[in-house]
Amino acid sequence: MSPQEGLSNEAIFDAIKSGNKMLFFTAGWCPDCSFIKPAMPGIMEKYDEFDWITVDRDANLEVAQEFGIMGIPSFIAFKDGEEIARFGRGERHTPKEVEEFVQSVA
Repeated sequence: MSPQEGLSNEAIFDAIKSGNKMLFFTAGWCPDCSFIKPAMPGIMEKYDEFDWITVDRDANLEVAQEFGIMGIPSFIAFKDGEEIARFGRGERHTPKEVEEFVQSVA
């Protein structure tokens, strides 16, 4: 499945109810998000056991608040509606660090 982005708050809440999902919280103004963004298509393709959902923190403030996202970029992994892991607190991460997190929950 191709990564999803631009979903409404309701669509995101609905999407995480089943299957393996990975939310990637980002924003256009975020320099640390811009740093990791070029690597994300390759990471998403490599770890396609997850349905990836890119969440714009500003456009989806309700989702960010529900999950306590205070810093971006951040990642939250879900399995059948249950959060199984999260990574990031608004710090710059290398592609290797992101991959290590995804591998740890895959």
